[in-house]
Amino acid sequence: MIAREAVRLYGQVEDDLAEPILQKIGGWSISDTSIWRRAPQWGEHIRVAEQARARAAVGLPQRGQVIRGQVPHERPMGTAMDGGMIHVRKEGWKELKVGTVFNIASHLEPNPLTHELEPQAQATDTSYVAVLGGPAALGPRLWAEAVERGLPEAGDRIALGDGAPWIWNLVGEHFSGSRQVVDWYHAKQHLSNAGALFYGEGSVPAHRWVKQREQSLYQGHADHIAAELREQARTQCRAAAALRKEAGYFQTNARRMQYLETREDGFPIGSGMVESEIKQFRARFTGPGMRWSREGAERLLPVRAVILSQRFDQVWHCVYGKLPPI
Repeated sequence: MIAREAVRLYGQVEDDLAEPILQKIGGWSISDTSIWRRAPQWGEHIRVAEQARARAAVGLPQRGQVIRGQVPHERPMGTAMDGGMIHVRKEGWKELKVGTVFNIASHLEPNPLTHELEPQAQATDTSYVAVLGGPAALGPRLWAEAVERGLPEAGDRIALGDGAPWIWNLVGEHFSGSRQVVDWYHAKQHLSNAGALFYGEGSVPAHRWVKQREQSLYQGHADHIAAELREQARTQCRAAAALRKEAGYFQTNARRMQYLETREDGFPIGSGMVESEIKQFRARFTGPGMRWSREGAERLLPVRAVILSQRFDQVWHCVYGKLPPI
């Protein structure tokens, strides 16, 4: 019991906070030094268990195939990806990549334009994987999670991202049957960036321009916005390079910005489920003065992931017998 709650806390709060929490809530006396020394060892068991789970999952179907005798299900599912940075001792700031797999269900949400409550698709039952490394490290782990969750057998699938090329490369490699969609809120941010280049950041004309173009963007006319930005770049010399960059973002991703159609087809258009969790991972790994050994970070990442995936107790039950006594 004490070991389980110590590891759970280690995955959620800084080391020096775990000791008083355990003492106050459970009346357990365990020093933060003991937690700091032992919890990573216990986390290693969780990491090994998750690796075994991933190997078992990818050993079932080939990509895009259904297991013989298994009936495809009608439940729509999706995946999303994002990245951040954490500081690793002797290496500096290194990539942290996070991926999610989720089911899709209908809930009442504000319409992005009218803000009226309407039935809209939303991600549910989200699970997470995280790796210390680049896209090549994330791809196989996220695919294994997707197989374990049954995403390859889903009738309809979506892949969400912020528009970064590495995301679409991974989608093409592992989730080629999924509809690709740029997160609506990232697209709006690029629209705001363009408005600021035209009229000045925070200005009334910039705000007016953005609100006018939002409807066009929502209706699937990202190519029109790209053309307007390229035209403006010809006359605004100082902002020309930045405007052409924003134009390229909308042009490259135009086919992934069919938001009205995507919503009408019953899919979410925002990747908030992974955006928020990148912040949750970074909150544990990038506090003031935090510097991680590579080994320590790689042991904590799966602990953090299973906690956020609401699977900690399940995983703990699987590995508990292997843990040393506290």
